[in-house]
Amino acid sequence: MSASSSTPTSACPSYAAVLQVPYARRTFAAALVGRLSYGIVSPAVLLAVVRATGSYAAAGTIMAVFGTATVLLLPLRAVLVDRHGPRRALLPMAMLYGGLLCVLAAVTWSPGTPEVVLGIVAALTGMCAPPLGPTMRSVWAELVGDRGLLQRAYSLDGVAEELLYVIGPLAVGALLTIAPPAAGVLLSAALIVTGTTAFVLSPALSGVRVSAGAGRGLRPSRVRGLLGPVVVAGGMGLALSAVYLLVMAFVEQRGYGDVVVPWVLAAVSAGSAVGGLLNGAVNWRTAARVRLSWAALGLGVALAAAGFASGVWSLTVAVGCAGFFVAPALTTAYLLADEVALPEARTQAGSWVNMAVNAGSSGGSMATGLLVGRVPLGVCFVIAGVVAGGAGVVSWLPARRDRSRPRGGAAH
Repeated sequence: MSASSSTPTSACPSYAAVLQVPYARRTFAAALVGRLSYGIVSPAVLLAVVRATGSYAAAGTIMAVFGTATVLLLPLRAVLVDRHGPRRALLPMAMLYGGLLCVLAAVTWSPGTPEVVLGIVAALTGMCAPPLGPTMRSVWAELVGDRGLLQRAYSLDGVAEELLYVIGPLAVGALLTIAPPAAGVLLSAALIVTGTTAFVLSPALSGVRVSAGAGRGLRPSRVRGLLGPVVVAGGMGLALSAVYLLVMAFVEQRGYGDVVVPWVLAAVSAGSAVGGLLNGAVNWRTAARVRLSWAALGLGVALAAAGFASGVWSLTVAVGCAGFFVAPALTTAYLLADEVALPEARTQAGSWVNMAVNAGSSGGSMATGLLVGRVPLGVCFVIAGVVAGGAGVVSWLPARRDRSRPRGGAAH
């Protein structure tokens, strides 16, 4: 029986009401500890590989390998969670992932490791990454019965996750003053194992539905309405991953030093947190699919504006404005995925959105690594903006068609 049956409903639910749901605070806190690992791992691995190889192209390629490996098996890992339950599926993944992160830290601690070895270790690590975000969102759907309260829960979840992506780069920046970037990879390993262990021990997970039929898997093409969120998420992932490398190149060209990079990247997550809080506080009358398209367009315009930045401060403001649209877009994408999925396949539906972000991130890292040094940085930022905004345009047509349809059941 779902815990949502005891959840009170409210016409105008607040963020505080979300945390008053039984077991919500304990479960959410544990999940955030584990998910902080993901806020740390990307900048830590990127900086560690750049330090170990001395090449942006190699760093972009290895980050792409890491992201691609994560993407390829993400739906399978989500199927395992839906089929066997989080308690039986997540902990083995976290143990493997944490152990491989330790290996990755060891091979990037100092220069000299062949790039092929770095790529193999990165690929194996990405294959084992536990889907804590999609699982937590499926737990929210079980804990919360009221749709308005679920919107607040998803917004709170998205904002908290973005704050982790503020804390993560700052933690890496602090570590850089006393240790090499590989130390951040070790910290990421410790967080994923600790957080996942606490998460799976929460009583809230006893209400998550387990279905043997989930083993068949869920395809976006078989669920009307899932392709729009997936397209936007993919465009966002590609654009935002480009920002990581472009900011590093921008800072290096102007001689600021590596320590500045995490602070500029933190502006993206800070802006996203503000945008997510405002988005969750509004009782929207505009259709979710339309909001999703506009958020992607806003992100694209802000990223294109970053291409005209003259210094690190103007760049920070521009990427912070871009971040303002990130959490609203992702929150809306996850809500749409939850709406169209069967209850026993919620983790899989969320994982497709998550997978699209990671797939876009992989492609963006590789493409940007090849462009940096060959194309002016300002043009690279504009290209990233066009990709993000273009995803919003692509999702606009189905959004317009859905506005003319009565709301209600979705085809599964």
